[in-house]
Amino acid sequence: MAELFASARAVDLVLAVVVLEALSLALYHARTRRGLAPRDYLANLVAGACLLLAVRAALTHAPWIWIALFLVAALPAHVADLWRRARS
Repeated sequence: MAELFASARAVDLVLAVVVLEALSLALYHARTRRGLAPRDYLANLVAGACLLLAVRAALTHAPWIWIALFLVAALPAHVADLWRRARS
């Protein structure tokens, strides 16, 4: 179990689940017109995915620039999510 986390495989699994979740929600909404529309959750998922990628970069001892890049990329997605929520 320790190897799962030390190698960043756990982050890879979580990222895969996030992608499957997004695709499943989008497909469900496209077919039924029920549930959340992708515009309602996409920015949130992008911000979370960027944070997961930053954790993955740190766990794999990537250069600091990659960690910073993913953290900076999470900010506009987070702001977009907050802005969208504040408008509704």
